[in-house]
Amino acid sequence: MAHSNTTDFTNPSTFILLGIPGMEAAYVWLSIPFSAIYAIAVLGNLTILFIMFFIHCFTAIESGILAAMALDRYVAICHPLRYSAILTNPLVAKVILAVVLRSSMETLPYPFLARRWPYCRTVSINAPYCVHIAVVQLACGNTYASSYYGLFVLFCVLGLDVVFIAISYMQILRAIFRLPTKEARLKTFWTCGSHLCAIIIFYIPSAISSLMSRFGQNFPLHVNVLFGNTYLLLPPMLNPIIYGVKTKQIRGRLLRLIAHN
Repeated sequence: MAHSNTTDFTNPSTFILLGIPGMEAAYVWLSIPFSAIYAIAVLGNLTILFIMFFIHCFTAIESGILAAMALDRYVAICHPLRYSAILTNPLVAKVILAVVLRSSMETLPYPFLARRWPYCRTVSINAPYCVHIAVVQLACGNTYASSYYGLFVLFCVLGLDVVFIAISYMQILRAIFRLPTKEARLKTFWTCGSHLCAIIIFYIPSAISSLMSRFGQNFPLHVNVLFGNTYLLLPPMLNPIIYGVKTKQIRGRLLRLIAHN
C-alpha cells in the first residue's frame, strides 16, 4: 500500500480507501451500526453495487422511478376512470426503459472524464466508497469539465425530475382540495404518503451531499464522509420499510406474525 501510494501517480489503476479519517480509534464501534445498516439495505433491496459508475447510475434510476411514480399518482387521483387506459403495460415498459437508458447515458461520461486527468498527488480516497467527484478531487490538472458536468447532472437531470414531481403534486393537491369531505381528502392524500416519504429521504440528502462534496471545504472531513454514507445507505434501508408498512398484505402478515409470537 505504501509503495502504491508514492509511485506512478500519472495514471494510477487503483485507489486506496481510508475510511473516515480522524476517527480510526472508533472504527470498531462505528463498524457495528454501519454494518447493520448495510445488511438491512442489502436484504431489503437484494443487492447494492458500489462501483463508481453504478452508484451514479442507480441514483439517476431511482430519481427517474420516483418521477414515474409521481405520474402514476397523478393519473390515479386526477384521472381515476382512465387509469387503465392511460397507464397501459406497453407505456409502463417504455417509461422504465427510458429511465434506465437515460441514467446509463448520463453516467457514461463519468469514468472517461476521470480517466483523462493526470494524478500526481496520491491515490488515497478519503471515503469508504468510490464516487466520481472524490476521484476528480485528487487530480492535478484543470478539472472544471468534470465539476461542471456533475453540476449539470445534478440540476438538469435530477432537477428536472424534481420539477416534474412538483408539477404532478400541484395537480394532485388541486384534485384533492376539490373533494367534498375532509375524510375523503385525507384518505386520498394518504395514498401518496409512501411516495412523499421516499422523495424526502432521497432528494434532500442527495442534494446536500452533492453540494457539500463540491463546496463544503469548510466542513470537517469526517462530517462530509459520514453524511455521504447516510445519503448512500439510508434510502435503500428505509424504502422496504416505507412501502412494506403501506402494503396491506405485508402489514397484515407482519401483524399476524407478531401476534403469533
